[in-house]
Amino acid sequence: MFEWKRWVAPAAAAIAVIQPVQATQYFTVATAQRVAFPNATSFVEAHVVYTAADIANIQRMAGNAPQARAQQVWRAYAGTQFLGFFIVDYVIGKHLVIDYAVSLEPGGSVRRVDIMEYREAYGGEIRGPSWLAQFVGKSAGSALQLNQDVRNIAGATLSSRHVTEGVKKVLALHALRLK
Repeated sequence: MFEWKRWVAPAAAAIAVIQPVQATQYFTVATAQRVAFPNATSFVEAHVVYTAADIANIQRMAGNAPQARAQQVWRAYAGTQFLGFFIVDYVIGKHLVIDYAVSLEPGGSVRRVDIMEYREAYGGEIRGPSWLAQFVGKSAGSALQLNQDVRNIAGATLSSRHVTEGVKKVLALHALRLK
């Protein structure tokens, strides 16, 4: 008669400890492009497919390798004037994926970083303007070390670390393939 409890109790316990997750999309690719390059009249796809050598070199330069075999990249133009690169990437926060965009000046320094979609239940402070502004002006030669030249956010340590590593990886991509 109480056999059902043997099966229902573990499921109920598991459901009780699952944290609610609410993905929040802050930008689509198109809106993030317009915010990053308000004077742009066009965005031209320039996606990069990584070679084995690219992956090894990015690993060496950035300390972490690309997780995908290709990278979403666009060149921003105002008429015929090249304004810079717009790159969409993804990292894991603590448990879930964070979509972010890095906008680069033509020379490869960071113009801005935007969190496009955040899925974790906590730690969304990484999308704060003052935290993201730490990346502006950084280039492939910058250290970009959490707790040194990039502030950590308590309660979002893994998200902070992984976005920082992701920006470093994008800067290595520029130095190797986009110059």
